Amino acid sequence: MTDFPRAFADALISTALDVAPIVVILLLFQIVVLRRKPPNLRKIAAGSGLVLVGLALFLIGLENALFPIGKTMARQLTAPEYIGAENLAAGVDWLDYWQVYAFAAAIGFATTIAEPSLVAVAIKARDASGGAVHAWGLRIAVAVGVAVGVALGCFRIVTGTPLPWYIIAAYLVVMVLTFRSSRTIVPLAYDSGGVTTSTVTVPVVAALGLGLAASVPGRSPLIDGFGLIAFASVFPIMSVLGYSIAASWLSRRRKSKLPKEA
Repeated sequence: MTDFPRAFADALISTALDVAPIVVILLLFQIVVLRRKPPNLRKIAAGSGLVLVGLALFLIGLENALFPIGKTMARQLTAPEYIGAENLAAGVDWLDYWQVYAFAAAIGFATTIAEPSLVAVAIKARDASGGAVHAWGLRIAVAVGVAVGVALGCFRIVTGTPLPWYIIAAYLVVMVLTFRSSRTIVPLAYDSGGVTTSTVTVPVVAALGLGLAASVPGRSPLIDGFGLIAFASVFPIMSVLGYSIAASWLSRRRKSKLPKEA
């Protein structure tokens, strides 16, 4: 904690430099193109300052909390004395890591439910659809997709199978589901895959992948540790499209069971 002021100052300067191009572009567009003074300039300045402080604190939190937690959990879950594999050098059995898959699914589901960008999209989808799209239903469907994707991604790291095989197969399934789904849900499903790769999910999932790849014998953190984010992006698309198809089928089935009017 004694280094916190220096770390915060460094993070604040770095964040300000990263945000500076955005501010310059917005100001140039507002002044040169629109030729109008930005409204509520004081509020914008105050809000921008809070954003900079929040981003700086968030970056410090990533380095000191989320990344270490992910790596520590992966290391503990893959410890030979924990998984019951006394001689990992003789070979890796993917069944020994079932608790890693369970933890990956749980952490993927929990982080996605807490994802602020997903909450915002779910609320906007509910409002735009007039309540036809349930905010919690969408969030749970996306979270289930992320949970399955992250667990499967950890299975890929343990087995060492090539990443492209999984991604190609997943997008083939997405293509089939896209043509079988309603046109109104397809854009929302594709957006749902994008909002999962945001502030809460990405740091934890990335740390889990890197920690798992560093703990499993024969795996490279650079080659095998990355790729979980791709699973967290494509599988929510599949889950939302599948949820839509299942909901439509159940609705048609209920209507077919209703007594026909004379």
